[in-house]
Amino acid sequence: MHLVSTITCPFCGHKSAEAMPADACVVFYECKKCKAMLRPKAGDCCVFCSYGDSPCPPIQRSQENADNDRCCPRG
Repeated sequence: MHLVSTITCPFCGHKSAEAMPADACVVFYECKKCKAMLRPKAGDCCVFCSYGDSPCPPIQRSQENADNDRCCPRG
């Protein structure tokens, strides 16, 4: 399981390695360079799944279990 993902900003191309929470979605992320506020793309649960080089831990777990319908826990 990967707990760090490198997010690439779609606006300026800046890359930043970020720790991912094991049990929650991150739906807002501010680019450290251009300050753009990133949100998940349509169909994705979080910014790591949209802009990271590794999907979030809940998605990684669902892929390991061949349960692709599961996503991040909802509060």
